[in-house]
Amino acid sequence: MSATRPGTIEVELGGRVVTVPEGGLYDRYRMRTDLDEVARDPRVSGVDYFRRLPKSRVDSRIGETYTPNYYYRMSSARLTMLARSRAIRARLPRELAPLEVAPGIGLVSAMFFRYDMCDIDFYTEVGVGVAVRPARHGRLGFADLVTGLDTDHLDSYVFSLPVSTEIARVRGHDGYGFPKWVTEVDVDIDATRTTARVAGDNGDTDLSLSVATPKQTRYRSGERVSSLTSYTTMDGAWFSTLSQTNLLAAGSTSFPRGVDLRLGRGRLSEDLRSLALIKTIRLDVTTEGQLALHMPVPTSVPSRSGDS
Repeated sequence: MSATRPGTIEVELGGRVVTVPEGGLYDRYRMRTDLDEVARDPRVSGVDYFRRLPKSRVDSRIGETYTPNYYYRMSSARLTMLARSRAIRARLPRELAPLEVAPGIGLVSAMFFRYDMCDIDFYTEVGVGVAVRPARHGRLGFADLVTGLDTDHLDSYVFSLPVSTEIARVRGHDGYGFPKWVTEVDVDIDATRTTARVAGDNGDTDLSLSVATPKQTRYRSGERVSSLTSYTTMDGAWFSTLSQTNLLAAGSTSFPRGVDLRLGRGRLSEDLRSLALIKTIRLDVTTEGQLALHMPVPTSVPSRSGDS
């Protein structure tokens, strides 16, 4: 390891060299973070959730590591939008089919994340993804699906997922198969307002968001845990990645008003334009949460057979 700019060091990860904060959680613990020390940090509400999900050592495409990756304090926002299934299907790998809420209508999400404290230190990310149809689901009614978006175990495919740090890019891209790259990603979420901006390759704005934060409800740790399975391919094989979010303060609004989502020039905006968006049907904002992100495992994927 060699010193870089003040306050950072270089570490090797899966054959790549990345820069991390000197003295940060990754520098000190390499994914085996001391939960007792985290519990003493005033930013963290507690660590009981993680004690129920102990880490295990695994060999991965980025070398030996420990899973799940713990996110001790995070915030997030998700806009769920209706879109034309035909446009979604044209962008999906042939093995996947869009989850439809009505004939010809699928779901697209724009997702915004701020990770204030986690095993790989602070970073932010923004993503564009679509809900895909898992084999275990029958057809869901529109009302049932919309009201259950914040708790149901949805399955997704992500088209783009820029991040703010190199270690997040290498782990996410090389280790999980996600379409990640590093750029300027600003995400600020509090009880009043949610804002975000992602820079494009030329420094212009790719995507931005400004919206009032829905009224937040506090929850006990473990009272409300949502989960998401994301599908990726690596070396020609399909993998699934499970993420579990422990909601501590969250709120939602159906058919939200005053959503200022601006598309600019860049990959995120190109993805959203290509998906033939119709209408925003839900805004979910978590001002305080915790996350366990598991390493991907080999899987079969939902089939398009019988897709309309």
